[in-house]
Amino acid sequence: MSDGEGPGGPPLISVRTMDIVVALLMIAAAAVVIGDSLRLGMGWQENEGPRAGYFPFYVGVILAVSSAVNLVRAVLDRNGAGKTFTTKPALLQVLAVLIPLAIYVGAVAVIGIYVASIAYMALFMWHFGKYPLWRGFLVGFAVSAVFFLMFEIWFLVPLPKGPLDEPLVPVVSAFMKSIGL
Repeated sequence: MSDGEGPGGPPLISVRTMDIVVALLMIAAAAVVIGDSLRLGMGWQENEGPRAGYFPFYVGVILAVSSAVNLVRAVLDRNGAGKTFTTKPALLQVLAVLIPLAIYVGAVAVIGIYVASIAYMALFMWHFGKYPLWRGFLVGFAVSAVFFLMFEIWFLVPLPKGPLDEPLVPVVSAFMKSIGL
């Protein structure tokens, strides 16, 4: 955080502005939690204990109060207006990671976690690490195989599979069993 233009370029948004935006978003989230807790019932039920919304209600209240304190502090803080939260080049670097991550999360729902993870790791290694694409796919496959072994075989916890994962599961499972894993 700096005052004025730095090596990263001109300021895009100030610390004060982001503090206000985040405080407002957290107050909105707290309102949703409190509202849903009231819908579920946040009281104490005789002979049973707390109802489903009891603890979330108080978490929502704590979140709302602490966010309101942060909002007041941010509004009153005139020094934060001159401090840089981010610059355009820095924001572009964050988006270069965030956008592919969002695509990956969407792809997990469509094609399954294993194939999506292989592609995600391979493309990240190729783009950011400048590794050959084949090496990225090899690492992605190895990591996905370890996760398959760990979750599907040992823990018996199925992860989301899609149409591209389904044909691979019996093959990988048979291979793992044939080598004694």
